[in-house]
Amino acid sequence: MSRARIALTVVTVVVLVAAALGGVGAWRGWFSEPSVEAAPDVQPAGVSDVVTDLRAPWGLAFRPDGSALVTERDTARVLSVRGDTAREVTVVSEARPSGEGGLLGIAVAPAGDWVYVYYTADDDNRIARFRPDQPDARTVVFSGIPKAGNHNGGRIAFGPDGMLYVGTGDAGDRDAAQDRASLGGKILRLTPEGAPAPGNPFGATPVYTYGHRNVQGLAWDGGGAMFASEFGQNTYDELNRIEPGRNYGWPEAEGNSDDPAFTNPIATWRTADASPSGIAVGPDGLVWMACLRGERLYTIKTDGSGAEALLRGEHGRLRHVAAAPDGSMWVLTSNHDGRGDPAPGDDRILRLTL
Repeated sequence: MSRARIALTVVTVVVLVAAALGGVGAWRGWFSEPSVEAAPDVQPAGVSDVVTDLRAPWGLAFRPDGSALVTERDTARVLSVRGDTAREVTVVSEARPSGEGGLLGIAVAPAGDWVYVYYTADDDNRIARFRPDQPDARTVVFSGIPKAGNHNGGRIAFGPDGMLYVGTGDAGDRDAAQDRASLGGKILRLTPEGAPAPGNPFGATPVYTYGHRNVQGLAWDGGGAMFASEFGQNTYDELNRIEPGRNYGWPEAEGNSDDPAFTNPIATWRTADASPSGIAVGPDGLVWMACLRGERLYTIKTDGSGAEALLRGEHGRLRHVAAAPDGSMWVLTSNHDGRGDPAPGDDRILRLTL
């Protein structure tokens, strides 16, 4: 066989295998490198436990009084953390934990008068809210988000405009991400009452952006720029800068694309090095990104440059990171989520001083 025919055969096999693993977007990664490769390790000034002995904590939100609310995915508990003590506030009995579903994100309205939770119910993923003094009196404000054993999205957060932003997953239906009539594979923008927010890019619909595989983190910098982390399939995880109406490419693109119809991420990682979940913008102005499979935190500038890694392999899987009122960063471990290796005292909330 000639060298030319051998080369053609090799390329054909690579493309076919890569296509089977993830389609057109995935095979690009076989011929190019992610934008973040060997991020140097750095050490925070200090690391300490806030609380221990949690079970698969997923969401965290601070209240105006400085206390924090934390969700546990599989127990469906909402916990209040004050000082070094965690106490149960309520159990969201409507949640149906299974696979990656359960009690997921939590957000506190800017005035502190409402608490919002995102959870997997019998037939869908939905959002309910309650008053802090009446945690068992919950009202569903939004429903109909597709559910599945994985790709349930789940992160919710209030933006600088006072609207509620929601990250959803494609729930295993890849084509839903490109279908603006579907709630799967989207970032949604809602009023606090759960209606499509005024000024949304596609009219009277909650869809803010589309073409997402599984949005796991939402955050804003001091100038109001929005960022989201996203699980890739086999090749690229993403950090995206979010702008209204944009198409982020899934399932046609995973990572960067040369198609001008798609908005490229500001940074990508190989999935073994990241598998990102929650993000935050810290007091240092950097995006902080918690990683599950990668078992580390990344910090990165808002233009996608200057990545550094913290806690690499030191505390197992990391689910979420949030900026605390005292200027520290709180990190949730996720070693009881069925994919980790729990150590004594897991799961825990870590406090990092900068």
